[in-house]
Amino acid sequence: MYCQNCGATLPDEAQYCNKCGSKQENRMVGYSPKIQDPAFLKYLKNSNRYAMIFAIIAAVIAVAAFTYYGETSSEMDNPESMFIGFGIGSMFLLIAIFQVVGKKKSKTWDGTVINKTVKKKQRRQNSGENDYYWVTYVEYDISIRDDRGKTHHIMSTDDATLYNYYTIGDRIRHHGGLNTYEKYDKSRDTIIFCNACASLNDIKNDTCFRCGCPLLK
Repeated sequence: MYCQNCGATLPDEAQYCNKCGSKQENRMVGYSPKIQDPAFLKYLKNSNRYAMIFAIIAAVIAVAAFTYYGETSSEMDNPESMFIGFGIGSMFLLIAIFQVVGKKKSKTWDGTVINKTVKKKQRRQNSGENDYYWVTYVEYDISIRDDRGKTHHIMSTDDATLYNYYTIGDRIRHHGGLNTYEKYDKSRDTIIFCNACASLNDIKNDTCFRCGCPLLK
């Protein structure tokens, strides 16, 4: 951890700075027990339920739209058009199911930030039926190696907020189910990410301004 007054490096359990002597209040070092708050379980259940509801609505709309298209269009008839609608609707449902199952199967683990990279890349953007142009973007990559030796990545595009939030050597905990990360030492931070909805909050906040879940500090 670091002194809140002068920034000197201190042992995690230090109550006073051995350089300037200032008392360390609200040190925010360690993984927060607030992760056990029922608000997180409620948020996870609600997000999974909303994902399935959205997928079902999208599937129904796809089937209805393609069935109507098959009845009114001269380019495609039913049942061919209706079968395409069923295929697209099934895809929406499968994506939602995979997301929910993936969250439930994800595990909690600890790791360390081992590398950070910034790369300029290009992607092709369509501008018409046969036309396209190239768009340049910046990719930020944070590499985390868990305690079992597996490497994980936190990626972002054209936004360096997460990249600047983590430092090489930071200890990190990945929270299963939520699929979010918590930094062990938050003593020098001015911001904090909600481990439920990932919204960016001021470090002074106790609960997320967006979803109301406790902030892990």
